[in-house]
Amino acid sequence: MQNPLKALGDINRLRQQAKQMQDELSKEEIRVEKGDIVVTITGDQKIKHFSVQGVTSQDAVNILNEAIKKSQELAAKKLQSMTGGLGGMLGQMGR
Repeated sequence: MQNPLKALGDINRLRQQAKQMQDELSKEEIRVEKGDIVVTITGDQKIKHFSVQGVTSQDAVNILNEAIKKSQELAAKKLQSMTGGLGGMLGQMGR
């Protein structure tokens, strides 16, 4: 029988590693230019700059970031349903 408290420690360590990776990714920037369109996005998938023919729009940046966030939430929900969620895993460890 596995110790469920050890599993919680492992999960906490993984969370800390994921947070550290996310912090590091947020500092990275990718700039893509094609024709008159320029996009700058961070490694954690947040649009910092968007312009078409030199015209920028904070509203466009905001809506793009909202769309990215919703797609990430959908992916997380699908992944959670595939794995049965963390609660199911922890419940099985105590048996």
